[in-house]
Amino acid sequence: MTSNIRFMDGVKSLKDVDVDGKRVLIRVDFNVPVDSHNNISDDRRIKAALPTINYCIDHNACSITLVTHFGRPKGAYDEKYSLKHIRKRVERLLGKKVVFVDDFEESKDEIATCSLERIFLLENIRFYEGEKKNDETLSKKLASICDIYVNDAFGTSHREHASTFGITNFVDTKVAGFLMMREIEAFSKALEEPVRPIALVIGGAKISTKITLLEAVLKKIDKLIIGGAMSNTFLKALGYDMKKSLYEDEYVQTASKVLKEARLNGVNVYLPVDIVITDNVENPVDVKVVPSQDVLDGFMAVDIGPATVKLFSEAVALSNTIIWNGPMGIYEQDKFSKGTFKLASAIADCYAYTIVGGGDTADAVDRCGESSNFSFISTGGGASLELLEGKILPGFKNLDRKEEY
Repeated sequence: MTSNIRFMDGVKSLKDVDVDGKRVLIRVDFNVPVDSHNNISDDRRIKAALPTINYCIDHNACSITLVTHFGRPKGAYDEKYSLKHIRKRVERLLGKKVVFVDDFEESKDEIATCSLERIFLLENIRFYEGEKKNDETLSKKLASICDIYVNDAFGTSHREHASTFGITNFVDTKVAGFLMMREIEAFSKALEEPVRPIALVIGGAKISTKITLLEAVLKKIDKLIIGGAMSNTFLKALGYDMKKSLYEDEYVQTASKVLKEARLNGVNVYLPVDIVITDNVENPVDVKVVPSQDVLDGFMAVDIGPATVKLFSEAVALSNTIIWNGPMGIYEQDKFSKGTFKLASAIADCYAYTIVGGGDTADAVDRCGESSNFSFISTGGGASLELLEGKILPGFKNLDRKEEY
């Protein structure tokens, strides 16, 4: 696992190349949440890309083209997912005029023309069917408008798409942006030479999405703390009747195997000792706290209970490196958010190196006001998960490498 991180840490960054007078294409991740009126509710991903964009401006790149996806369109234009809704926020944060390009094909020559400090924002790259298919034709068209390609979209670096992977086959100079390098440096610190003991806190809905992670890290960590709906499958493996709770019956044996492997590797496993249950998630009439083995008929687990919060908090307090991926319950609903929020505060209070693995976990940490108290919060949920699994992310695979590596 760590050798793969070393490989990614060995790619060239933006500082290793000269952008003066060059056309630079930056793959950013502006896939930000918006409300029903297209107002941005969280612009952290845009802000995270500013150091890379400003570096190119300050070092006299003759044109800067920003490429990103937004939402999940079906490979065709969809007004709902147009990037014109976020151009003004990009302009405001940069303090520069940003030219919006709604038709990449028709404006290709204009974009490719060098003009000092021109910043372009291409329309949603996923409006092109070839993006997700890693189409060679689209990759070549993107490559044709730049001299230097910069990947600064960690959140999509685990995807082999045209703008994150295919383009690197047709550009002579391709490097990582500052956000990409910060992500690798943070995870490298946690996984290569960590200060022990190491605690991995995992939650979320399904064990099936994180089984590769569990298999990869059991020989690397000292504590495994499991919450969320995922823990229901483990509790089922212990023989508990989880009633209407969400669990994966086909992964019960897998959960048993993970518990056995953890014991063999000397890893301390922490599971919920009490849970919050309800009769209905959407419209709860009855909410109770019960021991994990005593779920009532017609009820389902929706959060960890207060005794579990105390148990988990004590476990992380005695750790020096903490990696957290996945909430402890349905944190989006106030009644079922206490477990996740209280654990977030407990981890934030630790004198440890703390990493949040992006996605829902980062959102939960932000909602409870603890973002500034973590050592590092990843911008990519899926990407950080694959990084922890020990994979080389496609977004790094074909970038130029430093000579010493």
